[in-house]
Amino acid sequence: MTCLFVQIRCRPGTAYEVAAQIVMREIHSELYSTSGDFDLMMKLYVPNGEDIGMFINDNLLNIDGIERTYTIQTFKAF
Repeated sequence: MTCLFVQIRCRPGTAYEVAAQIVMREIHSELYSTSGDFDLMMKLYVPNGEDIGMFINDNLLNIDGIERTYTIQTFKAF
């Protein structure tokens, strides 16, 4: 499994609805409200061999209210 962190910027006034849609899809491990440039931060695991861009596109980016995302991929270092 590949661990990803995805920061999500929502249209003003839609963060709670976006978070509810993410929860309903059950694609996340953890989901947080954040301050700063992004409204939400999601931790998720993508199965090995799965195309990460396609997974994000098909499972997250079609949620109404998302303006922008920033994905951080993790690697096993030790």
